[in-house]
Amino acid sequence: MTPNDRRYPDPAIRVLDPRFNALRLPSASVECLYQGARWSEGSVWFGDGRYLLWSDIPNDRILRWDEESGDVRVFRKSSNNANGNTRDRQGRLVTCEHLTRRVTRTEYDGSITVIADSFNGKPLNSPNDIIVKSDGSIWFTDPPFGISDFYEGEKADSQLKPCVYRVDGQSGKITVMIDDFIGPNGLAFSPDESVLYVVESRSTPRTIWAFDVIDGGRKLGDRRLVIDAGPGTPDGFRVDIHGNLWCGWGMGDAELDGVRVFTPEGEAIGHIDLPERCANVCFGGRHRNRLFMAASHGLYAVYVNTQGALGG
Repeated sequence: MTPNDRRYPDPAIRVLDPRFNALRLPSASVECLYQGARWSEGSVWFGDGRYLLWSDIPNDRILRWDEESGDVRVFRKSSNNANGNTRDRQGRLVTCEHLTRRVTRTEYDGSITVIADSFNGKPLNSPNDIIVKSDGSIWFTDPPFGISDFYEGEKADSQLKPCVYRVDGQSGKITVMIDDFIGPNGLAFSPDESVLYVVESRSTPRTIWAFDVIDGGRKLGDRRLVIDAGPGTPDGFRVDIHGNLWCGWGMGDAELDGVRVFTPEGEAIGHIDLPERCANVCFGGRHRNRLFMAASHGLYAVYVNTQGALGG
């Protein structure tokens, strides 16, 4: 079943557990908003302008979809092979860039501020995904994916371990929070920010781990396994106001392509089928009840019966 078949309830929205029924809308279907990207990633919603930005990494651009018109145009090119995007608590765009191996902030006047491009005097690998906590701290993953070839950046040698970093919102100090992951990727906080979830995307099987956030957000507790992905491939994800994880999913088996939904305890309860692998998601729309899905060559959306947690 492909998006825009206009059947209600949409068979692409699959219930794996009865608890998912409360999160779906029987009269909402999956819509394809755009086709033509080479690898879609890093979606972020701008409610004040009623538009969505997302990265097309190999095409070295950030695209913009307008809610009112449905038009898609280039927001930024060159994007420095931008990957993950989010907004800080002042509403500014914060971006992970593969080519320049840095994290940047786009100011209100359009100028670019570099937030992080090195640690202990060595260049970062290729910042991948990013979130901003309510205290203004910026958290991002830094695997070597963008420097492993010339497809999503420039091939280069890694000088740092793959890590999860925290940039202090006041001092700008960069701290290593996690340094023992194989391919840290997507990350998100629970709605109350007491738990940090992080994807380990190069482990076998791929996994999602949880850490208690302690000491005012400056430290993490011991990790605990939340999701064993089995044959699935979690990538970027976001959390709703109930703490459920909406995870980009796919690779290998076509039946896995789309978005897999988990409870905060890691129980799979729903799946949104897409015709291609989904890399990342975000919640948007006036009430943050529209799930946008950046998936391989396209951008998709579906209305849901929940809302995205703030900060995602």
